[in-house]
Amino acid sequence: MLRTIGLATILAGTLDIIFAIAVTLFYGRDPTGMLRYVASGPYPPAAEMGSAGSALGVLVHYALMAIMAGAYAWFARSRTFLADMPVRAGIAYGVLTYLIMNLIVVPLRFGAPVSPRPTSIATQLFAHVVLVGIPIAVIAARNLRARAVTK
Repeated sequence: MLRTIGLATILAGTLDIIFAIAVTLFYGRDPTGMLRYVASGPYPPAAEMGSAGSALGVLVHYALMAIMAGAYAWFARSRTFLADMPVRAGIAYGVLTYLIMNLIVVPLRFGAPVSPRPTSIATQLFAHVVLVGIPIAVIAARNLRARAVTK
């Protein structure tokens, strides 16, 4: 299970952070500032810490991905039917992670509501579904199938 969580964390985390950096650059913003913003979630002083804050942002990002991957792996472990439909399960999980992050986590920490702009919603949903949910579900499904074969 730890191998599954590790692989899912690395893949989904890397895909998501590359996309976040690309979107940040597309809008003419500084990726290091975006990473400091991520770090400032659990550690507000990180917003003013320069490159150390950016490095902390990368660590926070991957920690969040590990939580997401671990939660899915734990849930899927007792629901082996999810291994038969990893893409559909990943889409559902991606939407769920989007809702949790944007309706609970971010507003609780920053007091900011979800951006009502359709492009912002679409961009976030793409990242959560295609870059996070589906990769995590596919990796977990492979692990579930491998465990079923070895039993």
